[in-house]
Amino acid sequence: MSRIRIGVLFGGASEEHPVSVKSAREVARNLDPDRYEAHWIGITRDGAWRLCAGPENDWESGSVPAMLSPDRGDHGLLVREAGRYRVVELDVILPVLHGRFGEDGAVQGLCELSGVDYIGCDVPSSAICMDKSLAYVISSAAGIATPEFRIVAGHEAPDPAELAYPVFVKPARSGSSFGVSKVTAPDDLPAAIEAAREYDSKVLIERAVAGSEVGCAVLGDGRGLTVGEVDHIALSHGFFRIHQEDSPETGSENSTPIVPADIPAESRARVQQTARAIYRALGCSGLARVDMFLTPGGEVVLNEVNTLPGLTSYSRYPRMMSAAGISLAEVLDRLVCLTRTGGS
Repeated sequence: MSRIRIGVLFGGASEEHPVSVKSAREVARNLDPDRYEAHWIGITRDGAWRLCAGPENDWESGSVPAMLSPDRGDHGLLVREAGRYRVVELDVILPVLHGRFGEDGAVQGLCELSGVDYIGCDVPSSAICMDKSLAYVISSAAGIATPEFRIVAGHEAPDPAELAYPVFVKPARSGSSFGVSKVTAPDDLPAAIEAAREYDSKVLIERAVAGSEVGCAVLGDGRGLTVGEVDHIALSHGFFRIHQEDSPETGSENSTPIVPADIPAESRARVQQTARAIYRALGCSGLARVDMFLTPGGEVVLNEVNTLPGLTSYSRYPRMMSAAGISLAEVLDRLVCLTRTGGS
């Protein structure tokens, strides 16, 4: 039986480039070489696409220019060598990209043009989940609790006296915790908005939700969903700032992910049920990590949805799946199978 030709995209031009490379390394350790013929496409911080041997530290060395052809007749990569192009056909594409140009529907649109099956959410659901305000509006319409929020456009300067503090100020369309600030007093609001605008012209101001941060890994499409164990972010101080640590492999200075979450069984079931409902309401497929708040009264409130969650050795998604007895290797196998049978 011939191996499945899988093109793995990693790196990217967003601020999450380093995390993407680490995720790709973990994917490389878990892709079965007897089942898959992997083609590694690294995207530099400047947005150049390079076909390389793998996502190691020196992956750009010895790489050659390559791009996903929008021509469906090619059905794969155009690789430039010695002044000429050759075609590398692909069966499926795995975008291991986080943040802008990876989770926002951009690369998904290119995959649609190419005609090559791809793993993960489609263009509309990727774009909706990337824009937290849109995700809140749609989830709220589906009966799911969301934070109180307001949008600040590029030209606006809201009156700090109009808000009830504390609030979180964040880029509406950015990944991880880049540009996010917790504001407890009116005088600090303008600086927080400017910090968020470094990453997006559309800024979100959310009223803080009193509760614990919990998450749920989801795998599958509308026909059937698998959920991992719920996790809980235990904070010693401040707020959860994912991927802001100097060496995340050794842990965070203020947070510890606990999986399975140390919450009552009925709360665990409610979190998983809500994660499924959010996933379906937003049209997700393939995989996503649904982040939520669990209030002292037992209400589950949406925080955000990550449609291409981190897959590093310290990332929450693979940890939650592993706690449910599903290894990253099995997750990857299921995603490929789901995609090639019409899931994405």
